[in-house]
Amino acid sequence: MCAQASVPPIVLDPADVQPLLTEANVRIVDLCSTETYAKHHVPGAVHLDYAEIVRQAPPASGLIPHEATLRQIVGRLGINADTHVICYDEEGGGHAGRLVWTLHACGHPRASVIDGGIISWANEGYPLTQDVIAVAPTDYPVTITGDSLIEADDIIARLDDETLDLLDARSVQEFTGEVAYSARPGRIPGARHVEWTDAMDQSRNLRLKPRDALLALLRERGFDPAHEVAVYCQTHHRSSLSYVMLKHLGFERVRGYHGAWSDWGNRTDTPVETG
Repeated sequence: MCAQASVPPIVLDPADVQPLLTEANVRIVDLCSTETYAKHHVPGAVHLDYAEIVRQAPPASGLIPHEATLRQIVGRLGINADTHVICYDEEGGGHAGRLVWTLHACGHPRASVIDGGIISWANEGYPLTQDVIAVAPTDYPVTITGDSLIEADDIIARLDDETLDLLDARSVQEFTGEVAYSARPGRIPGARHVEWTDAMDQSRNLRLKPRDALLALLRERGFDPAHEVAVYCQTHHRSSLSYVMLKHLGFERVRGYHGAWSDWGNRTDTPVETG
């Protein structure tokens, strides 16, 4: 859909975003709480409630919304095929990353996160406002594609495929099965643990850690940039930051398991590992 427009970096520093605020084809999307948005936000940002971009089908949660819902959302945000969507949150990138992944799953690659979100933006003195702008709606017929999305059945069929790496972004207690938020504890067999917070640099306002440090961590955990990587957590919230991190580092084939453990751990036909 966006073949005629260049694909921007998936991660942008606040310094790189500030000059883009007045660009006509840029849409800034705020995924902070409504309270934070009302207090202050990036100039020109429109607010989006994170709950709008996840669908519940109990016991599974965190599913990608249906296409009709997605079309309504992107239309209300004034997004079209040429729009560069720049999003941010206040928690280190999980919510913003989920919107980027959702747009990628809809065939819209022109999406970026602000590195560190509102934390880096506000703490480092970039402009803030309480002004709310009006956005002209668009009619953008987005369609969900399979390039950035993976389902449980796809993973089951490839559990013995050495070219598919599985990244579990949950806490170590969830990974080992000591803590469970689904009927069954544990992890997908063969998955490797990289908690989503391991990517955050607490000393740099929740930016991603430096590239070399992240690549070293991933090599240590056995990830190969030449392989396809499927990321998951409980609802593909935390693992959305993992998706952004991997794409930022140059991993070309990354897919998000949107049902994640809320799907896998509540099914009876899926194998699990613990310990």
